[in-house]
Amino acid sequence: MNDDAGPPDPAGWWARADEATRRAVDADVLRDRFLFAVRTLWEALRHEGLGLNAAQDVVAARYETLGDRVERRRPDPLDVPALTARAAAHPGRVVAIEAVWDGDTVHDWFVELVAILDSPSGEASLALIHENPGPRATEAGQALATHLGVPFRFPPR
Repeated sequence: MNDDAGPPDPAGWWARADEATRRAVDADVLRDRFLFAVRTLWEALRHEGLGLNAAQDVVAARYETLGDRVERRRPDPLDVPALTARAAAHPGRVVAIEAVWDGDTVHDWFVELVAILDSPSGEASLALIHENPGPRATEAGQALATHLGVPFRFPPR
């Protein structure tokens, strides 16, 4: 796919989308479901040359247009009781708490706080931290690990 094919700007691609696609994209934007909105638009217009980067630009423009009407996802609570309850909801014993850097084109850098489990082994997501992620993840992760009596690890990015 060539992101440069077709209309050169988000408004041009938006005008090419049919009414049902525009309604579906706006519904996802209003629910703050960026990737779903991108997929809907891209699937509708990729046959005309819309690439994923251009689809992201169009959806970002819809976020700006719809502004305060977008129902932003509330931040995950980072208090010890809420994190403890989330960790206890997963099978397996918590053997460690870890904070992991991640990032995407929507949220920039963020941190995922996870519980490392044994029997069955694996990990369970406890929270995503978008605002001031490094210090907040360190504080919440250390507090939870201390409460649970397990190690805390936060490798640098």
